[in-house]
Amino acid sequence: MPHEFTTSYLADSLAIFRAYKAMGERAMAQVSDDQLQVALDSESNSIAIIVKHMTGNMRSRWTDFLNSDGEKPDRNRDTEFEAPPATRAALMDLWESGWRLVFSALEPLTDADLGRAVYIRNEPHSVTQAINRQVAHYACHVGQIVFLAKHLASSNWMSLSIPRGKSAEFNLKMATEQGSQKP
Repeated sequence: MPHEFTTSYLADSLAIFRAYKAMGERAMAQVSDDQLQVALDSESNSIAIIVKHMTGNMRSRWTDFLNSDGEKPDRNRDTEFEAPPATRAALMDLWESGWRLVFSALEPLTDADLGRAVYIRNEPHSVTQAINRQVAHYACHVGQIVFLAKHLASSNWMSLSIPRGKSAEFNLKMATEQGSQKP
């Protein structure tokens, strides 16, 4: 994601959410359909389970975001860690449905909404605090997805940022681009 200078908390938050969504997708694209279901041990979650949990959280937090508690009464968090979607298509549909809720809740907000109170588990949060809470939560889980995908892809892994041993090449490229952009 190219960096875009902004002083808008909402624009920056949306960009961060989009970057994490894309990172998760780029990681998941590097594993086989079967590998989406692999857990490293009995206490670990598979990529598919992590996606199911994230989507359950997204549904709960972002549905009727400004008006109802972010922990919906019909959410059964424990079931988010059972029986993930069996196919990549079903998993990616679930992933997309969760992210649609995130963006649908955030895109209409204005700076005037940032100080409003919203509730999560009956605890008041400013809209800013609630967004920060979810950025941190999703970043953690996308990091888990990346870790699992990298482990499972092994030597076939394609870096999502600067590949090992390529820092000097990257820095030279950046310096060259910056030099060509000066007036």
